[in-house]
Amino acid sequence: MLYSYLIQRFLLMFLTLLGMSIIIFVLLRLVPGNIVDIMFDSAGFVDPAEKATIEKELGLDLPIYEQYYHWIVGLISFDLGFSYVSEMPAVDEIGPRIPITAKLAALSLFFSILFGLPLGVISAVKQNTALDYALRVVSLSGLSLPSFWLALLILMACVSYTGAIPIYTETPETLWDELLLYLLPSAAVGFRASALIMRLTRSSMLEVMRQDYIRTAMSKGASDNAINYKHALRNAVLPVTTIIGIEAAFLIGGLIITETVFNIPGVAHFLVEAILMRDYPIVQSLVMFIAVIVVVINFLTDLAYAALDPRIKYSD
Repeated sequence: MLYSYLIQRFLLMFLTLLGMSIIIFVLLRLVPGNIVDIMFDSAGFVDPAEKATIEKELGLDLPIYEQYYHWIVGLISFDLGFSYVSEMPAVDEIGPRIPITAKLAALSLFFSILFGLPLGVISAVKQNTALDYALRVVSLSGLSLPSFWLALLILMACVSYTGAIPIYTETPETLWDELLLYLLPSAAVGFRASALIMRLTRSSMLEVMRQDYIRTAMSKGASDNAINYKHALRNAVLPVTTIIGIEAAFLIGGLIITETVFNIPGVAHFLVEAILMRDYPIVQSLVMFIAVIVVVINFLTDLAYAALDPRIKYSD
């Protein structure tokens, strides 16, 4: 039964990615203008013959289905083509930026889980106390503050109190320098995610703690730690796992503004530059990369359900 579920999930992943690849490719070409138009507009003149020659060299004169076929074949063979702007292989342009965004997203997710999960449990255990009210105010603040606005506040505070701007100006040489460089951006992004995890953990814990088996454990004299963590948290963690999976997928593609504010040369920042220049090979590859990450994370989240709750059964 589990193997049948895995096969179905893999088939669904394949169909989802195929459909998304078509949407990405078609929508990008529905936008007026291309890289050749931008090149000639910036030059201030248009030579139709030269323009047609460049379009032919870039393959932009082919029917859209032929362009899509060449792109898909290239993706399968990890040949992403060449950047129209830098004339470098797209793999060489994208490859060095993936670890930067991955580290920033991983650190943001780590902070959000580190603070969101335990504070949500504490808020539920200390329901309707001063601590609970304080944590609820903090969580609502995190959900209300946009990440880019919080990032700007952090930059202004650093300039005001330290006289330095914590933006990416050069490649960090040590692990400590790298950690310090990503610390503030990840905190700005992770604050909202931790607030969401905190709120959901609290509500899920309160729902579970009203169940009969929790009252039975209390009547048998189980300790508070055993009730809160062994019984309540284990059963309340499933919806929290869903949110963590969604936030992990969101962080990969949702760092555009944060990377721009802190001048971090990651995937999201590079995607904005490629979109502005209609650099099709870069945009297509980056958006497809984000789509693959989101689909894979959703699949791993489903597998985490089975690991966390053996009672879950998957039918054919």
